[in-house]
Amino acid sequence: MNPRTRGTVIRVVPALLLVAVALAGPWLAPHAVDAPVTAPYAEPGADAVLGGDQLGRDVLSRLLAGGRELVLSSLLVAFLVTGTAAVLGAVGAVRPLVGRIVERIADVLMLLPAVLGILLVTLSWPGGGRLAVIAAAVALGVPYAVRLAAGAAAPVAATGYVESAAAGGERLWYLVLREILPNLRATLLALFGLRFVAAVYLVATAGFLQVGPQPPAADWALMIRENSPGLLLNPWAVVAPSFAIGLLALSVNLAAAALAPQTGRKAVPVL
Repeated sequence: MNPRTRGTVIRVVPALLLVAVALAGPWLAPHAVDAPVTAPYAEPGADAVLGGDQLGRDVLSRLLAGGRELVLSSLLVAFLVTGTAAVLGAVGAVRPLVGRIVERIADVLMLLPAVLGILLVTLSWPGGGRLAVIAAAVALGVPYAVRLAAGAAAPVAATGYVESAAAGGERLWYLVLREILPNLRATLLALFGLRFVAAVYLVATAGFLQVGPQPPAADWALMIRENSPGLLLNPWAVVAPSFAIGLLALSVNLAAAALAPQTGRKAVPVL
């Protein structure tokens, strides 16, 4: 195994393990997530390895069960934002008028603060729950991503083979899907990692504000909010989900960067 492959494996495996544990967590929990097993804010012991939360429920069980929805929601948001931005950016690079319209709309939408945008969408969509949070995160993420995708697609659209294909009468979808997007793999993978981190932040913020998942659901952000009054009695009820959110965002971002093709400058030997 060469050094580059070894480095890629080292950066990808932790993300895969963490995502796998988060997805399988509800089946790995030793106790029911909504049943008290110890005293409120009890310290770690034999019955609860990470102690109890504000109702005496097992923190470890709720930690294992509370990450799946966050991971799935963040992956879906990152995928939708990256895909939409890639297509809009590539179309804007081929059709300058469309590109200018998309950029002006993106400039306006970027003026809206993220937290305010989440509150506007979720509070105007009663009962929307996590679906409303996902819709808000996609709407808030596309304007940033499309500017980056458009900047990366413009030089590709100006290359000779794309201009030759356009002069040959190829359709817009062919230029976008066959000529431009395949040459943006590195940029789009890096963009996916960044948008995943942003999605984790937005979805967790919505959970903390209780405009997404509602109690008694097991959710990492909800755990932080619910157990913060007992931080001094059992810190694990707050520290463990906080650490899990940070580790998830960091590991997936590193994995996306490791999987992106290397397109940087190469060293030139000096004679």
